[in-house]
Amino acid sequence: MTPQFGASYSSLMASGDRPGGSRGHVGQQRTYSNDARSLVDVVIVSYNSRDHIRACVEPLLNQAGVHVVVVDNASPDASLEAVAELPVTAIQLSTNRGFAHGVNVGWRMGSASYVLLLNPDARISASSLQTLIRSIEEEPDVGAVAPRIIHTDGSLDYSQRRFPRIRSTFAQALFLHRLLPKAAWTDEVVRDEAAYSRRARPDWVSGACMLLRRSVLEELSGLDDRFFMYSEDIDLCRRMRSAGYGLVFEPKATAEHEGGASETRSNMFAVLAESRIRYAAKHWNGAAASLERIGVALGALTHALLGRGGIAARGGHVNALRQALTRRGRG
Repeated sequence: MTPQFGASYSSLMASGDRPGGSRGHVGQQRTYSNDARSLVDVVIVSYNSRDHIRACVEPLLNQAGVHVVVVDNASPDASLEAVAELPVTAIQLSTNRGFAHGVNVGWRMGSASYVLLLNPDARISASSLQTLIRSIEEEPDVGAVAPRIIHTDGSLDYSQRRFPRIRSTFAQALFLHRLLPKAAWTDEVVRDEAAYSRRARPDWVSGACMLLRRSVLEELSGLDDRFFMYSEDIDLCRRMRSAGYGLVFEPKATAEHEGGASETRSNMFAVLAESRIRYAAKHWNGAAASLERIGVALGALTHALLGRGGIAARGGHVNALRQALTRRGRG
């Protein structure tokens, strides 16, 4: 089946205001418009994703009512060349301003009622996407729904999460989550496999695959792009809940996520630390945010001294410690 898309191509250099006060710079843009109104805009943000992006996009192309938007964050590997001949809207950003910024550029390019955020190393079938759509349509108060996620080897991805808390930050800093992995107070990850066999309303879910109402994104002004990477999904889920919208985990839908491809790299530990601190500064009072900073710093120190991963990982934790001690996240 050939997708029913009509194509128009334009190249432009432009900048515009974005949430959080940053300015976005768009390089080349190739736009495909659906002849019929799309039901779902799928937004995929790529960065050095050349080896994964085509496998992510291709299963979506024959789905009626689906419009795919690929936003590339100035990848050195020319990721968009991998989908150059495919019927997708492709946006090449001239600078990398982070994942949240790329998502905001992407969802604003469409007009569908629903927006699916999908990692470039993830895949979802037509049937699972339809299950997500039915699930969110059943409950008007639900702002987002997420599928069960499995790795390519079939193992379960623990994608349901609890909101960050001071006690969990300190517990992880002291490795208590390894001693008591299923205790709710030691970890933010829900590791009870039984929880992934039933419909639930977790605090937040992994942003690897999440279907949202466009109206909710518009009401919340999208993702907060002051988060360069990490914690933007926690922040979005928290703001969505504060606005009165629910979040649903739907186990009848399944997405596949390449195991290990999205693991936090050691050179990004400092970015993760900054995002944790920024989240606390935005959502917690001053005293609690200060304690979170101390907990993040302690975690970086203990992991630098005792953690796994060798010299590169230890160096990353040292950078995270420096970040926690010298920079202030702003809400």
